[in-house]
Amino acid sequence: MTSFGDLLGPPPTLLPGDDEAESDLLNGADPAAVAAAHPTASIAWAHLAEASLDGEPDTARIVAAYAYARTGYHRGLDQLRRNGWKGFGPVPWSHEQNQGFLRCVGALARAANAVGEEDEYLRCLDLLNDSDPNAIGELGLD
Repeated sequence: MTSFGDLLGPPPTLLPGDDEAESDLLNGADPAAVAAAHPTASIAWAHLAEASLDGEPDTARIVAAYAYARTGYHRGLDQLRRNGWKGFGPVPWSHEQNQGFLRCVGALARAANAVGEEDEYLRCLDLLNDSDPNAIGELGLD
């Protein structure tokens, strides 16, 4: 793991976010409509995944959460790479625009755990820890 103070490691990656999607969500827009209008916005996929994981657990909701989270995760990876991330290095939770991606990774971990996909669950926890050790606690995964 690269720490935030490691002068030899890569600098933290700070995503630009999607102001319109974030504003729509803050103003109560339906996350599905926001994801359809802004499919590259990980934050919309995070909202969908987390909503599917909340409430009474059932297989269909968990599978939907897994799909939403994986979509947001991959959209976030695309953004990270476009912003200089090389597959490792800090992605700080404290930078609000990074939280959509990190929330998708957290939701993917929860969904993978719920279906018994232990390897995926552990990979997600490792990615969160490598991105920002605080993310796991912020997401309630500790």
